[in-house]
Amino acid sequence: MDFQGYNNSANQTPPQPTPPPVFVSEKKRKGGLLGFFRGIFTGFSVLIKIVFILMFISIIMFFVSGQKDVLMEDVLRDGPVGTKIAVVSIQDIIDAGQAENVFKQLKAAQKDDNVKAVILRVDSPGGTVSASDQIHHEIMNFRAKTKKTVIAFMQGTAASGGYYASVACEKIIAEPTTITGSIGVISSYLVLQSLLEDKLGVQPVVVKSGEKKDWPSNFRAPSDEEIQYIQDKLIKPTLEIFVNVVAKGRESVLTMDEVKELADGSIFGAQEALEKKLIDDIGYLDDAIDMIKSIARIGDAQVIQYKRPFSLGSIMGVESKQNLLKLDRNTLFELGTPQTLYLWNAY
Repeated sequence: MDFQGYNNSANQTPPQPTPPPVFVSEKKRKGGLLGFFRGIFTGFSVLIKIVFILMFISIIMFFVSGQKDVLMEDVLRDGPVGTKIAVVSIQDIIDAGQAENVFKQLKAAQKDDNVKAVILRVDSPGGTVSASDQIHHEIMNFRAKTKKTVIAFMQGTAASGGYYASVACEKIIAEPTTITGSIGVISSYLVLQSLLEDKLGVQPVVVKSGEKKDWPSNFRAPSDEEIQYIQDKLIKPTLEIFVNVVAKGRESVLTMDEVKELADGSIFGAQEALEKKLIDDIGYLDDAIDMIKSIARIGDAQVIQYKRPFSLGSIMGVESKQNLLKLDRNTLFELGTPQTLYLWNAY
């Protein structure tokens, strides 16, 4: 060390060497920042931590559930927001869940003053008698309360219960490849007698209050009397309701006798259905939009459809798996009990 020029007097301190620079590693710096936030969180009270965790769980459950009571709008055709045409969809088998879904869509269209008309888009082979009738009732209710124009637009298959719902509309237009008609009722059940007795050695025991209490039964083949009983009690009354609904919905173009003649369960392609006056026109979605604009006297309009919002449950397949694995008492009852269906039995 160079002490040149140093004056060793009594009050003078000798010069000190300069310490080398200290370098803090990047890893240590990050650890310190993480430690800082960890320290803050550690300082929170237990109550605040619990609230934070519950909020996080609530958010996750909100998205997993799919926000079932909320519907979003998907724009199909651009136009002024102040004038909307809403597309309400019926897809797949018509059951209680489908009826509830249609009700929610109609309710959304009813609450929105900007919705001036509704297109009922149908792609369904039908389903249960009660659910089909509920949808028909809700459409008629919607028309009566709102005075808004409603037409049916058929795609793919719009048969039996699908047609039942469609005749609640003012007009019906179908794509060229649509299958429709199938005005009729079907009921089926399983006879398990041979499986239980011959294969499994199980002897069913039935105790009943009257002869007809278990007609028809899964435990024996039906007699002619039982078949006639089902015809009289289930098939004929529900067929009569179907015929009356079609006759009322198509009264401007079809007589009651003509509807009865068509009510043998036959299916029809779009062209034949047009010739038999079951529908009013053949075309695609844009043709349906033009038709409803003309009927409702609407100019330019935004066309929207309702859909359920983002759902983690649907993305991960949770909902479908739950339905697939569901085999409870109600499901077994449905499999073993005759049901009257407005359904095109294509399978």
